[in-house]
Amino acid sequence: MTFPGEFRDDANRFGTEAFYASLGRAFVAMCAVVPLLFLIELIDYGLNANLDAAGGIIPRRIEGIDGVFFSPLLHHGFNHLYSNSVPLILLGTFVLASGVKRFIWSTLVIVLVSGFGVWFTGSPNTIVVGASGVVFGYFGLLLVRGIVERSWWNFGVVLLVALLYGWQLVGVLPTDEPISWQGHLFGLLGGMVAAVLFRRPRPAPDPF
Repeated sequence: MTFPGEFRDDANRFGTEAFYASLGRAFVAMCAVVPLLFLIELIDYGLNANLDAAGGIIPRRIEGIDGVFFSPLLHHGFNHLYSNSVPLILLGTFVLASGVKRFIWSTLVIVLVSGFGVWFTGSPNTIVVGASGVVFGYFGLLLVRGIVERSWWNFGVVLLVALLYGWQLVGVLPTDEPISWQGHLFGLLGGMVAAVLFRRPRPAPDPF
């Protein structure tokens, strides 16, 4: 699926006033998401983590499949949420700046691939919550988008993201730590798929 109308938008042309305005609006929007997540975590804290139990993914159990949609909004305490907040804002800003429609569809694909990946492959004795699958999804999306769209702007984003968060790719490997490496791995794959599905077409060459 491509979005040809968005390609001609000045907001997607690096260096234009519309581009910087779009980036600023995206940053403000992503900053507004984090307080909402903190509010949810505060409510969960008051309910003794009952929201985690009710809305988390419980792998291979029917009563835990709705967590595919709710788990990105929940976290195992404030430290868990702190660790996801900064990369979520940064990576989400770059993804959102390229278009609201692409952002929504890409996020949906990442949530579904990451969530169902955890549900099918995770341990049934666990409850999985957290936005890290989405974070890894945005990471994978930006990496692949720079390749499939062959854009200098996207290559620059890829370089920045790789320098800041490239080391976190070890999080997609199996580990004995109490983290969902499956969520990271399938989130990353979901982002890569979204980058291909919702890529912009390359501009046609000007006729002579």
